[in-house]
Amino acid sequence: MAQYNLGLMYDNGTGVAQDYKEAVRLYGLAAAQGLAKAQSNLGVMYANGQGVAQDYKEAVRLYGLAAAQGNAKAQFNLGVKYDNGQGVAQDYKEAARLYGLAAAQGNAGAQSNLGVMYSNGQGVAQDYVRAHMWYNLGASSLSGEEGKIATSNRDNIAKMMTPQQIAEAQAMARKCQASNFKKCD
Repeated sequence: MAQYNLGLMYDNGTGVAQDYKEAVRLYGLAAAQGLAKAQSNLGVMYANGQGVAQDYKEAVRLYGLAAAQGNAKAQFNLGVKYDNGQGVAQDYKEAARLYGLAAAQGNAGAQSNLGVMYSNGQGVAQDYVRAHMWYNLGASSLSGEEGKIATSNRDNIAKMMTPQQIAEAQAMARKCQASNFKKCD
């Protein structure tokens, strides 16, 4: 854990000069010991080419290790890689599954992306009610540009829905949120 925490300090430049190479080294030590947070953060470093050459396949491998341990950030990031076909063959069904796992842990980015999947029928059956619900949940937690996009997506999908469907989606979102994302069906 100390290696991860020190890696985080170097990654963010907190209390030390920012040094991505040192962050990669420290995350690598912690990741080799099975620490999911370190595996996930090291995956981000490989995905972004920070302190190492950009390598989507290695990012996918590391995200996979952390995702298997239930790390929501890694599940989301791995879902993005499957969604975009970066480091793996594009697979919308797997992307939706991974977004679902992360969304069930309250990951707002995954919730918003799951809204996209339902809206477009990618990896899941097209369902505007579920799309609206997931956009709504994501929009309630995201800020800045991401929050604006989720809100805009929700409002755009609402234009294709009946008032009854919108009410159903809002009720589903309330139920989902009240159950701490355990009852989102």
